[in-house]
Amino acid sequence: MTDPGRIGVWLLIVSVVAIAVEMVLAGLWSMKVARRARELSGRLATERAELQADLVRLKAALEETMVLWRPYGRLLRWARHPLAIALMESYARRRAQTP
Repeated sequence: MTDPGRIGVWLLIVSVVAIAVEMVLAGLWSMKVARRARELSGRLATERAELQADLVRLKAALEETMVLWRPYGRLLRWARHPLAIALMESYARRRAQTP
């Protein structure tokens, strides 16, 4: 076999080895990525469960607040009326003007 023929064979062998090494590395990296993805998925599931539990507690607290504020509903409606607000502002201005 001639020198160029031997060089071609050796280049073929080296390229096959390089491709095999790259395939092994790609397999290892993909296994790492898959493992991390499973871990992340598990963490996301626990966070989602905690978020749902917090949401349930928040809804319960809002319902309790609504029940507790129910007796004061009429007073709050009256206090939010524009004339009542203007009256409170005028009293505040008077207090600010008196020495």
